[in-house]
Amino acid sequence: MRLDSKYFDRIRTRRKREQETEQAPPTCQWDGCDKKGVHRAPVGRNAEGQFFLFCFEHVKEYNKGYNYFSGLSDGEIARYQKEAITGHRPTWTVGVNKAAKDSPLHSDIRSGAYSRVRDPFGFVSGAKGSGPRFPEQRKLKSLEAKAFDTMGLQASATSAEIKTRYKELVKKHHPDANGGDRGSEERFRAVIQAYQLLKQNGFC
Repeated sequence: MRLDSKYFDRIRTRRKREQETEQAPPTCQWDGCDKKGVHRAPVGRNAEGQFFLFCFEHVKEYNKGYNYFSGLSDGEIARYQKEAITGHRPTWTVGVNKAAKDSPLHSDIRSGAYSRVRDPFGFVSGAKGSGPRFPEQRKLKSLEAKAFDTMGLQASATSAEIKTRYKELVKKHHPDANGGDRGSEERFRAVIQAYQLLKQNGFC
């Protein structure tokens, strides 16, 4: 734009805004004090985020006598301090599932030594009356399989069947019943060992 242009004189700059006058700080809220109240002091319990404004001398005086727990009994103060440890959030006691301590070890379940697993919520057995969701199967170790074979039983034999079979074999192969036959005596010992193994592993 040329300086001698007819449009040049029409250009006007905006008038500068007058600076806003700064507000004076509030006066001290202490009774009878006219000083500036620039120091904050908490109002008290159940008024978090609210503050009094005092001058330096009176905020010191206020803080000397300030007690957050004023008006509370010793029991209420102890309860507040206890809840403050967890941030006043609800907590639960350890060991809510008390049945867990009576449950079998995971290793016993895998080995088949514990054939009946507690299932209070029906995750394995399903709804009541619907029967098991999966057929129960025992994973036998080699010694357990040999013990069942020695007693002439299937791996699915119940505890009552194992005990009944044990009594039959003991009567049959007892040395007194066979006139001291050495072959029968070895069989008798094998039956006893097999039964003890099955008993130790929870089969009977």
